[in-house]
Amino acid sequence: MRRVSIVVPLFNEEGNVRQLHKEILDVCKQNNYTFEIIFVDDGSCDNTVDECKMLKPLKLIQMRRNFGQTAAMDAGIKMAQYEFVVTMDGDRQNDPADIPRMIEYLEENNLDVVSGWRKNRKDTLMKRFTSRGANFLRWLIVHDGIHDSGCSLKIYRKECFEGINLYGEQHRFIPALLKIKGFTIGEIEVNHRPRVAGKTKYNWKRTIKGFVDMISVWFWNKYASRPLHLLGGTGLGFIGLGFICGIWSVVLFIQGRKMSNNIFPPLFTIFFVIIGLLLFVFGLMSEIMMKTYYGTHVDTPYSIKEIKEFPDVER
Repeated sequence: MRRVSIVVPLFNEEGNVRQLHKEILDVCKQNNYTFEIIFVDDGSCDNTVDECKMLKPLKLIQMRRNFGQTAAMDAGIKMAQYEFVVTMDGDRQNDPADIPRMIEYLEENNLDVVSGWRKNRKDTLMKRFTSRGANFLRWLIVHDGIHDSGCSLKIYRKECFEGINLYGEQHRFIPALLKIKGFTIGEIEVNHRPRVAGKTKYNWKRTIKGFVDMISVWFWNKYASRPLHLLGGTGLGFIGLGFICGIWSVVLFIQGRKMSNNIFPPLFTIFFVIIGLLLFVFGLMSEIMMKTYYGTHVDTPYSIKEIKEFPDVER
């Protein structure tokens, strides 16, 4: 029997929670799941909490204020107790009927994560355009191997989140973060429905925050365990430019040129060398900080999937 935890962050979704709960409940009962439904209210200022209190069965988590979708999702995931964790939006645009197919796809292909792909989106033209642009940048920078990382409908094995804390707008990049740790990622097309109640929570501010977090994920993927390679390498590049400018200055001096008329070569020499040295020192400091982080924090730059022993049968 499959055991499933469904985690749904909510913010001002009073017109959606009842029907969404019913749809999730029907899917779980029809498929004979052992299940729990976890709604996380992220500081709603409408009647979302009151609506939730009339729903059974339900585990309701209330945030003290609006901390954002990622924080709400992280709180719900940490509360989940079953082997499969399903996340989805609270606006009913994700279809709970897709959950059984996603679980089957995950098991058949021995995956750790299956992400929904909203191939035929039911959003406004502007929202689809923004999403396409964000997906292109994500493909260019993060390389998580999926088409639609912004789709909240995903299924994970519970072990994926051991030692992981989500923050910022990182819920969009959970597959990328897990791929860095060696988990296997898959994708399947899912139904996407138009919003019928409430208002969208997406705006240009979330787009900017998402882009900043994308850069953070890129850095974490490439240089978290070796920041000296980026900062130190860039610093050496600047020092090299300073060396070239220094040679240029010496040549001008040998030629008898007045340095007062050729002030830029020595200025560039000093500028590039100082910037290069600063970057190199920052790289060394970052290297020390990351080693301290990995030595004291529960998080690690890798994840062990399995340990096997091969005993010596001759003994």
